[in-house]
Amino acid sequence: MELPIGPFIKAMWLIFALYWLWGWRRVKGAQRKEAILPRLVKYWLPLVIAIALIGPGDWFGSSWLHARMYPASAAIAVLGALLTLFGVAFACWARYVLGRNWSSVVQVKQDHELIQSGPYRWVRHPIYTGLLLAFLGTAMAIGEWRGLICVVIVAVSFWFKLKLEERWMRDNFGVAYESYMQRTKALIPGLL
Repeated sequence: MELPIGPFIKAMWLIFALYWLWGWRRVKGAQRKEAILPRLVKYWLPLVIAIALIGPGDWFGSSWLHARMYPASAAIAVLGALLTLFGVAFACWARYVLGRNWSSVVQVKQDHELIQSGPYRWVRHPIYTGLLLAFLGTAMAIGEWRGLICVVIVAVSFWFKLKLEERWMRDNFGVAYESYMQRTKALIPGLL
């Protein structure tokens, strides 16, 4: 990763983490939530592994994980940094729009509202879209195989989480959520 790009990307992830922690203070109480063990295994453990993969490269020594996927390029590193910035900004915007309905785990909140404005008009899970974009950007800037594996792990973890959320949202909102699903793609506008 180019020297000036690394601190920028770290700053983006720090801003994301601080915003997430700050937002936890005023969420609604849970009406229904997933048990802790499946949550740890399906979501938190994969995220910890993914974050470790994009940590300092010297953790991986001379292993294939530390090998480059393509020659080092300032243009690709800058593009990766911009994708990270855009992804973090998109996820934070979605978190802001979701407001008190947000949760880091799969939950149905008390007086849960079906949000379809802001980024939710383009995708049903814009936080995941933004985070996937941020992880992809970080992986591009790193340019090593460990970055690609990180993105795959995060994508699979989010897909499992998304499927459970969608089932619970259909249970909670019925036809309104099914109509929303027909109008709006899950992660990529018009595609997926």
